[in-house]
Amino acid sequence: MARDIVETNFTETVAALRPGAPRDPALPVREGSALTGARCLELFDFQLGSRLLDIAARVLKERGQAFYTIGSAGHESNAAVAAALRPTDPALLHYRSGAFYLTRSAQAGRPPEAGLRDVLLGITASAEEPIAGGRHKVFGHPDLAIVPMTSTIASHLPRATGVAFAIERARKLGLPSPWPADAIVVCSYGDASANHASALTGVNSAAYAAYQGLPAPVLFVCEDNGIGISVRTPSGWIEAARHPQIAYFTADGHDLAEAYDVACQAAELVRTRRRPALLHLRTVRLMGHAGSDVESAYRSPREIAAGLARDPLIGTARLLVEAGLLTPEEVLARYEALRARVLELADEAAGRPKLTSAIQVMAPLAPRRPDAVAAEVARAAPEERRREVFARLPEEEGPLTLAQSINRTLADAMAADPSIVAFGEDVARKGGVYGVTRGLLRRFGAGRVFDTLLDEQAILGLALGSGLSGLLPVPEIQYLAYIHNALDQIRGEASTLRFFSQGAYRNPMVVRVPGYAYQKGFGGHFHNDDSVAALRDIPGVVVASPARPDDAAAMLRTCLAAARVDGEVCIFLEPIALYHTRDLFEDGDNGWLAPYQPPSRWAETHVPIGRARTYGDGRELTIVTFGNGLRMSLRVAVRLTAEGYGCRVLDLRWLSPLPVADLVHAAELTGRVLIADETRRSGGVSESVAMALIDAGFTGRIARVTSSDSFVPLGAAADLVLLSEAEIEEAARKLLG
Repeated sequence: MARDIVETNFTETVAALRPGAPRDPALPVREGSALTGARCLELFDFQLGSRLLDIAARVLKERGQAFYTIGSAGHESNAAVAAALRPTDPALLHYRSGAFYLTRSAQAGRPPEAGLRDVLLGITASAEEPIAGGRHKVFGHPDLAIVPMTSTIASHLPRATGVAFAIERARKLGLPSPWPADAIVVCSYGDASANHASALTGVNSAAYAAYQGLPAPVLFVCEDNGIGISVRTPSGWIEAARHPQIAYFTADGHDLAEAYDVACQAAELVRTRRRPALLHLRTVRLMGHAGSDVESAYRSPREIAAGLARDPLIGTARLLVEAGLLTPEEVLARYEALRARVLELADEAAGRPKLTSAIQVMAPLAPRRPDAVAAEVARAAPEERRREVFARLPEEEGPLTLAQSINRTLADAMAADPSIVAFGEDVARKGGVYGVTRGLLRRFGAGRVFDTLLDEQAILGLALGSGLSGLLPVPEIQYLAYIHNALDQIRGEASTLRFFSQGAYRNPMVVRVPGYAYQKGFGGHFHNDDSVAALRDIPGVVVASPARPDDAAAMLRTCLAAARVDGEVCIFLEPIALYHTRDLFEDGDNGWLAPYQPPSRWAETHVPIGRARTYGDGRELTIVTFGNGLRMSLRVAVRLTAEGYGCRVLDLRWLSPLPVADLVHAAELTGRVLIADETRRSGGVSESVAMALIDAGFTGRIARVTSSDSFVPLGAAADLVLLSEAEIEEAARKLLG
C-alpha cells in the first residue's frame, strides 16, 4: 500500500541520518535562518500530526469508518506558512492544508490534540465536527479565522481577493470588521487549479487593484506538487505564468527553514505594503491524489521514488538531527508515539454521533427569522439624513417607475446603513445601463459606489469577501445571461458557506440582476435571457422577482433586511422591459406606476420572503404568473372579467422559495389554474408551480403557457418564441370552456 511505502521510506531514511553537534534550541536551526530550533521542533510535530491524520484516514476507510481520504502528505511545509502569519489573519485553504490547520490551532492557544480531533471528526463525518458538523470534510474554524472552503478548482480565490479588499474598505469607511485593520488574507491552492478561470480571476483582480494603487493585502500560496490527479503541470509553469503586478516568492517545500524564511518575507511585504504576493511553494504529492488513486497507473516507479526522496518530514527530521536537537531514534520514537495516539483518537472519532435526519442536515441552509426581518425592514435613516440624500423625498415625487423605485430604495437603504456598498460594471459614473443606480455615486461617494472590472466572477468574489468581512454588498450583474459566466460563485461558494460552517460564517448579499426578455429594439440572447433554472435549484438561495414598482421597493427592503439579519444570499431579478413602463391598459393611464411609501408605512407594506400577491377576486380561474407575465396576465384578466368571467391573477413575486401556501389557496378558490410563464417550457418555473400544486393535493385543472425551448433571437423574431398575451388569453378561454 502507498501508506506503507511512505512510512517505510521515512523510517529507513531517518534511521540512516547522522546527528550533528548539539545546538541551543533558542538559536536558528541552521545558520542564516530565522527559524529557531525550538520553533522547528514545534512545527515538526504539526507536520507529523498532519501525516498521521492521512494514515488514520486510510486505516479508517478500510474499516468503512471514514469517508474522505484526500490528504496533505507531501505538503506539510504549509506549517511554515501558518507560522509566518498571525492567528487572526483570515485563511482560505485548499484541501491539503492539514499542517497549516494544526499549526494555526496551536497558535490560537488550543490544546495540542484539539486540531487532530477536529480533522478526524471531519474524516468520519461526525455531527460533532466543529465547522461543518459532518456535512463535509473541510478545514475551517470560527475561532481560528479559517473560513471553510470546499473548492477543488480554486473558486475561493475571487473571494480571497474580496476579503482583502473589504479589510481595507471597512477601515476606510470606519466600519467594524471581524478582521484586524492590519490583517492579511492567505489563500492556498494547487498548481493544477492555478489554471482554472476562477483562479485567474482572483489573481487578476488583486493585480488590477495593485496596478491602480488600491490596497489588496492577499498572500496567494500555490502549493505546486507538479500534478493534478494524473495530469502533469509543466515544469516552471507557475513561475512563468505569474502576474507582473504580484510580488513573487518561491521556496522548497522539502526544506522547512527555507519555507519559513520565505513565507515570513512574503507575509511581511503583504502586511506592510498592502499589496498582493504569490508564494510558490514547491512540494510533492505522496500517497496519490486520494485513497482510491493508484499512482502506478500513470506514474513510473522512478517518479514515485523521486517524490519519496523529497518527503518534507524527512527534510525537517534532517534539519533537527543535523542541529543536534534530536537523534534519529528520538525522531522515530516521536513518530511512533504520535502515531499510536492519532490512531487512538481516530477510533474515538469513528464512534462519535452522526447526522441522523434530513432536517438536521439542512438546518444551516436557510435559518430564517421572519419576525426579525420584518422588524429590520422598518429601519430608516433619520428624516434629516434622508433630506440630505434626496433633493426631494421619494414619497413626495408622485408615482414612480420600476427603475425609479429601485433607485430610491437603494438610496434610502444606503442612507440608513453605512455598511451597504453597491458596485458592478457601469454602476457608478454611468449609473447603470438603464439608469437604475444613477445618482448613488454623487450621494454616497466612491468608497461605497464604484465600478468594477468587467468580470462577473470578480464582481461576485468581491461580494463574497465583502459580506464575509462585515459589509453588505449589493453587486449588479449587468444581464441575466451574464450570471451564468460566474454561477459557481453563487452555487459553490455563496450558497455553501452557511451550510459548511453551521452558520459560523456567512456572506450576506443582494445580487441585482436585470433580466428577462421583451426589450424593444434591443435584443439577442445575451440581453434577453429567460433562463432562471440554474438559480432556482441552489439550496438556500432566495430568488426575488418583482414586477411592479411598489413590490420592487418592498421586496428589495426585505432582501436587504434578510441579508443583514440572517445572512441571506438573495438574487434580485429585475425585468428590464418593465423598468420604464408607465402604462398598463392603454397609453397614458399610468397604470404601471406606483407611489413610494414613506418609512412610516414600511412595516405595514412589508413583503415577507415567499408571499405572493393576488389581483382580483374571481372564482372561476386563477392565472399564476410573475415578471413580464404579470402585466400581460392582468390585461387578459380585465378583458375576461368584462365578459363576465371570474378571474384572479396571482403574482408569485418569489421564485425561490415559491409561495406555495398562497399558490394552493388561490388555486383552490377557483379550481382552475393557468400558469403564464415567460421562462422556457423545459426547466422553467411552470414545472415547479404545477408540481407544487399536485404535491399539495390540488385536484383541479392545471394548464400552462410558456416561452419556447429556444434562445431569444434578434428583432421581431423574438415574438415567435416568447410567451405572448394572446397565448395567455387563448389558454384562459380554453380552461374556462
